[in-house]
Amino acid sequence: PLRTRQAHRRSLTSCPSEVIKTSNKMVKSSAPKPDLVTRDYTIHLSKRVHKFQFKRRAPRAIKEIRKFAQKAMGTADVRIDAGLNKKIWSTGIKNPPTRVRVRLSRKRNEDEDADEKLYTLAQLVEVSSFEGLQTESVIES
Repeated sequence: PLRTRQAHRRSLTSCPSEVIKTSNKMVKSSAPKPDLVTRDYTIHLSKRVHKFQFKRRAPRAIKEIRKFAQKAMGTADVRIDAGLNKKIWSTGIKNPPTRVRVRLSRKRNEDEDADEKLYTLAQLVEVSSFEGLQTESVIES
């Protein structure tokens, strides 16, 4: 049976369980994520800066990396490494790289009076080719 969006939302908010099953779809509630995680992602920048003015492309690419990291890691505080920033700006403001391989690390904030207890550090990962690369979890030792 088809339900309206409002009825669907009401049913989601009324159920306090961890995972809610609705018509063969699993909807996950916001469960706490593990604290310290590091993953490698490939970010396709050209589709994110497409149709932007030339003089706004590199700054937009930085904003898009920030946005991607916020969504992937669930932290509002995203810090971009100097090496990654230099890679984005290496070809000028008009022409950021098509793709970039990024290592996103969720870390604890050392500052006690910080608003958030976790932040994400985005670092560049040098690769020879982007073919066949997938998201990988990195085990730090």
